Amino acid sequence: MAVGSFYLSVLALSALGVMCILFTVYWMQSWHGGFAWDGTISTFNYHPVLMVTGMVVLYSAASLVYRLPQSWVGPKLPWKIAHASLHLTAFILTVLGLVAVFKYHNNNKITNLYSLHSWLGITAVFLFACQWFLGFSVFLLPWASLWLRSLLKPVHVFFGTSILSLAIASVISGINEKLFFSLKNATRPYSSLPGEAVFANSTGLLVAIFGLLVLYILQASSWRRPEVGVMAEGQPLLHERE
Repeated sequence: MAVGSFYLSVLALSALGVMCILFTVYWMQSWHGGFAWDGTISTFNYHPVLMVTGMVVLYSAASLVYRLPQSWVGPKLPWKIAHASLHLTAFILTVLGLVAVFKYHNNNKITNLYSLHSWLGITAVFLFACQWFLGFSVFLLPWASLWLRSLLKPVHVFFGTSILSLAIASVISGINEKLFFSLKNATRPYSSLPGEAVFANSTGLLVAIFGLLVLYILQASSWRRPEVGVMAEGQPLLHERE
């Protein structure tokens, strides 16, 4: 893959991620009254925005740090710090998203963690916390041996993609659940596809497309950091050959 097309793909993926966030904000602002930290539905509205931003978009950005060709040369430590910092930021936003939904539920005496959506989400967040701790303690701190890092790297990679997959499933099921609740007593029910349903379904499709593209890039050999002294066929080079 040529360098130009590589960065064009990154730019397009970044734009798609921003669209996922903006669409979620617009949905909550236009159909559900905006945002406030007062325990009402306006507090809940932070939940989908923060989860899409943290668990999907920023999590994906952190996962793709090592796919940038600049990370393939020179010391790895700055890229490890960037990878860990972006994940930490994503985790903080995710926790705030959980606080928002728990605050709304508790203030309105709504049961917590009873739906499949909530089970998927809390599983993803729990695994995310474990994954960050493992990555920080084994791959960022200098105490771990190369043998231990080599042993745990496939586990770290597997759970990284698994967490993103769970997050996407949780977001999509959450959008669907929110529509069922908000449109069940509406003049135009969900089945008649009112404007909110069309917009929210479209937002869910954007999240799904974004997530699938990120998962593809994470699995594609041409986007991976080559081993020392090895450049796999089809991998983009940082500098053009003469």
